[in-house]
Amino acid sequence: MESLKISDYMNRHPVTFTTDMTVAQAVELFLKAKQIGGPVIDEHRHVIGFLSEQDCLKKMIEATYLNEYHDVVGDVMHLEPLTVHANGSVLDIAQQMTHAKPKIYPILDENEQLIGVINRSDVLRAIDNQLKSMYEKGHTRMV
Repeated sequence: MESLKISDYMNRHPVTFTTDMTVAQAVELFLKAKQIGGPVIDEHRHVIGFLSEQDCLKKMIEATYLNEYHDVVGDVMHLEPLTVHANGSVLDIAQQMTHAKPKIYPILDENEQLIGVINRSDVLRAIDNQLKSMYEKGHTRMV
């Protein structure tokens, strides 16, 4: 099976967040982008955390009960998110995703700066493309 590189299937324009952004602002970005999670980055595009829709949902429910809404992304983000590098293998991520690992991974370059994300749909698309290609090659040999 040919190598499936992360860089060939990643989203190069993901929604990102900063620690001082309000949760309400983050929710607006999630809704516009239809992305389920995203990296929290610093001014140098280093990934310092990860924010999910679920994190925001929890805070929004609390805000509804408390009738106040002042949380920022830095208060609710996950620290030390799992990241991958662009030259890594899609199949390796696929293996990790079969367990209770994240559904979306920030992708870093050689300087440890964010260059994109990859999610389960991207991984499924990569594997599906690979399998279709293998089938077509095998099918044409038989004819």
